Amino acid sequence: MASVVTGIIGLLVAGIILILIRKDRLHAEHGLGWVAVALGFVLLGFSPSVFDRVAQYFGIAYPPVLALTLATGILVIKILLMDIERARIEARNQRLVQRVAMLETDLEDLKQKVRSDQRE
Repeated sequence: MASVVTGIIGLLVAGIILILIRKDRLHAEHGLGWVAVALGFVLLGFSPSVFDRVAQYFGIAYPPVLALTLATGILVIKILLMDIERARIEARNQRLVQRVAMLETDLEDLKQKVRSDQRE
């Protein structure tokens, strides 16, 4: 029964992710990874024997360890990708702040020049 529930949860998560992508609440490039994770849940839920066979192929005595190891690896990769994206956004924001500051300085200089030209 637990495997069926896991499979149903995977299908629901995949459906929700597709809806979020469709409504532009989640970018497709990020959503595809989450759909793959949800499909992994579906596979694990509806066909746990696949994980058993793969674990046996790799010599893992207790098959759920394979699922937990894969999940941990996927989470670590996801966190790393999120940190890379955050660093990229922070650098971009810093450059934008610097450009705005330079434009504000140029604007103030132009205002002062116009004022001095009007006085003459």
